[in-house]
Amino acid sequence: VQLQASGGGLVQAGGSLRLSCAASGRTFSSYVMAWFRQAPGKERAFLARISWSGSTTYSADSVKGRFTISRDDAKNTVYLQMNNLKSEDTAVYYCAADRTRLGTREYEYDVWGQGTQVTVSS
Repeated sequence: VQLQASGGGLVQAGGSLRLSCAASGRTFSSYVMAWFRQAPGKERAFLARISWSGSTTYSADSVKGRFTISRDDAKNTVYLQMNNLKSEDTAVYYCAADRTRLGTREYEYDVWGQGTQVTVSS
C-alpha cells in the first residue's frame, strides 16, 4: 500500500482541520492506520491509531478529546479530525500503516505517507 496525506494548512488557534490519508491498493482494510507528527527539532510523536475494522481507536494523552481518528474503507482513507488547535500542534503530520501491530511507536509501522504541514497561529 502507498499513502498520500493531505489537508494541512494554516489555521488560527482554536480552529479545526481535518487531515486525510488516501491509500492505494485493495488491501487497505487489512492495515492498522495511525497518525504521527513531528515538530521542528523534536522526534516524531504518536497521535492516534485505528484498528483494522475501525472498531477500536487509541489516542495519545496530548491530543485526547481534541483529535479523532476515523477510517472509511470504502474510500481507502483514514482521517484525523483536529479541533481546538493550539500553537504547539504546529508540525508535519504523517499517516502510517502496518498489517500486524496495534503500535504506538514509529518503528512499529512499515508504511509511511509523505507528511502534510499544519501551522497554527496564535
